[in-house]
Amino acid sequence: MENQRNEYLWRKAQNRAAFKVHALTYVLVNAGFWGLYLFMSMQPWGEHIYPWPVWPMLGWGIGLISHYFSAYGNLDQQKMAEAEYQKLLRKEYDSD
Repeated sequence: MENQRNEYLWRKAQNRAAFKVHALTYVLVNAGFWGLYLFMSMQPWGEHIYPWPVWPMLGWGIGLISHYFSAYGNLDQQKMAEAEYQKLLRKEYDSD
């Protein structure tokens, strides 16, 4: 007997796995940016280099936070859609 997958839970699991890959990529790439910044600042010409890796970290961090809330947040889109559907049904029946 083969178990049937719950499609909603499967999508949620895939989204959470994608977030973990996204977070790992964020950490590795930004560590590389800071390593490059450190290397550049140690050069004779780089003693006054602006810490530019802050900007990709902030910009990408906003996207990462958004991805986190879509994967782990309490906003259950399926439950919210069901509640809205029930409101619309009540409104439809009340207008008759």
